[in-house]
Amino acid sequence: MSTTTTASLPIQKSHKIAESLSKRRARVNLIAKSLCFLATGIAVVLLLAILGTLLYLGGSGIHWSVFTNITKPPGSGGGLLNAIVGSLIQTVLGVLIGTPVGLLVGTFLAEYARTSWLGNVVRFVSDVLLSAPSILIGLFIYQLLVAPFGGFSGVAGVAALAVIVIPIVVRTTEDMLTLIPTALREAAVALGAPKWKAIVLICYRAALNGIATGVLLAIARVAGETAPLLFTSLGNLNWSTALNEPMSSLPVTIYQYAGSPFEDWVQLAWVGALLITFGVLFINILARVVLRQRG
Repeated sequence: MSTTTTASLPIQKSHKIAESLSKRRARVNLIAKSLCFLATGIAVVLLLAILGTLLYLGGSGIHWSVFTNITKPPGSGGGLLNAIVGSLIQTVLGVLIGTPVGLLVGTFLAEYARTSWLGNVVRFVSDVLLSAPSILIGLFIYQLLVAPFGGFSGVAGVAALAVIVIPIVVRTTEDMLTLIPTALREAAVALGAPKWKAIVLICYRAALNGIATGVLLAIARVAGETAPLLFTSLGNLNWSTALNEPMSSLPVTIYQYAGSPFEDWVQLAWVGALLITFGVLFINILARVVLRQRG
């Protein structure tokens, strides 16, 4: 065997090893990609099934009386006007109260107390609150704002929803601000901008899409909450927009009507579920369009 042939053996062997590794990577990549497509397909099918069910069972019940009549006894042609208005009031006020608090707390954790013991304590409490069952929050607000004052109220419902909103906005705000490069902050400070101005005018703008996504997640979460409202605003079959009285809401009405033996109430429950789902979907699409135009 010549010297050239002997020298080429290791090279041929290395080529075979590289080819084998390349085929193995291709197989692993194909398996991983197939699993990703499979998971995506399952998620899309489930989503379409939910939307299809809502459209099939709730779409046939949509008519003007749903939006013009309040909830009435079975067989009286009632609607969901008071429940829709009550949900809008409580959700909007809850988000308006919880979002600024969550934004400020998230900013504190990301910009001023990233590694301090106080920041770790606040972060831990926020994470615990984020994972806490909503019924516990409802019970907490019940002991704080319902039992001492002797009655259910819209104020208590708004407070419960605001408490749910806060940790969601805290987590997304902190995560988005943490992703912003430190050099961006240093550049603003080097130009003479105080830290608060660098945060408001630079960091917030850079993290706007992520923070807005957190707010949208909070809206989607509280829009369908039932358990905390059962212990706070309770619900009201009559028309009422007073925050110091029990207030109706779509989730509570759906909960009450879905288990009813009356067909018209069950139909209204499906209509309410459809309205909540497409309301949240519309808000998400609108926000994405507005943010894309700003970018």
